[in-house]
Amino acid sequence: MKIAVLPGDGIGKEVVPIAVDVLRTMLPEAEYVYVDVGHERFTREGKAMTNEDIETIKKCDCILFGAITSPPKKCYRSVILTLRQALDMYANVRPFKSCSISPYKVDFTIYRENCEDLYCGMEDVSDDQVLSTRKITRHASERIARKACGHPGLEMLTIVHKANVLRSCELFRDVCIDIAKKAGVPYEEMLVDAMAYNLIRNPSRFDVIVTTNLFGDILSDEAAALIGGLGLSPSANIGDRYALFEPVHGSAPDIAGKGIANPIAAVLSAKMLLEWSGHRAKAEFVQGAVDRTISNGILTPDMGGKFKTEDVGLSIVKHLESQ
Repeated sequence: MKIAVLPGDGIGKEVVPIAVDVLRTMLPEAEYVYVDVGHERFTREGKAMTNEDIETIKKCDCILFGAITSPPKKCYRSVILTLRQALDMYANVRPFKSCSISPYKVDFTIYRENCEDLYCGMEDVSDDQVLSTRKITRHASERIARKACGHPGLEMLTIVHKANVLRSCELFRDVCIDIAKKAGVPYEEMLVDAMAYNLIRNPSRFDVIVTTNLFGDILSDEAAALIGGLGLSPSANIGDRYALFEPVHGSAPDIAGKGIANPIAAVLSAKMLLEWSGHRAKAEFVQGAVDRTISNGILTPDMGGKFKTEDVGLSIVKHLESQ
């Protein structure tokens, strides 16, 4: 297996090495191909990522990604958005599961359409107004609905939209309902504002959630608060050929270089990589090592601890090696 490693910017360079240590422990035969992308490279060279970089990445089986700073510059194109579209990774999958210190008891997964909506970059810009086009197609809606309906152990699919106001959401909702019916999957539908309310009011009721790109982006950050923060939240970007695994958090320039970033989200992203590549037993070993590290109180400051990034990583790897 060949894994492209893109640490990116800020704390990505601190947490990705720990995730790689975990993968090396679980997959000693794998090959790791490092690619320098991101805003720090853009500042040095005027390019965040080149076409040659994308071709290098395409020669790998999957990608482990850190974090990217995306400044609001007209000449700067988001690396992660570019990769999602270039590799057609249409499903953003974000699991949320309680740990021993989580404020709520939850276990659900958000499936977010990953290539359309307002993130397509179709904007008409003038001095006095900006018109942003929201693109929702039947094709993309069908793909994400099928992916969500195929979630292992699915008991209830919640389709999130704003069809009472937006015709684009009406299309998304109708397509998802049609796919769920054909798959024989129990489903419910919910307006996005009601969903935001119920995620706080009664989060344990949810199982699998499918929604559009923008709504999924917002709801998944809200959901991260239910399990203890972004430092515990992994994600996957999955297509028919390629997959990219990344922590949900950003580059966090305010704490970069201080050695206090939480590596658990990156490690759990590596766990998702193991699941995707068919190593489910090894993925469970990683989850167990993370759980024991948390139970033993080896925590970074964002989780109320006093330990460094490296300490948490060493604890996880130690538990893996003792399996």
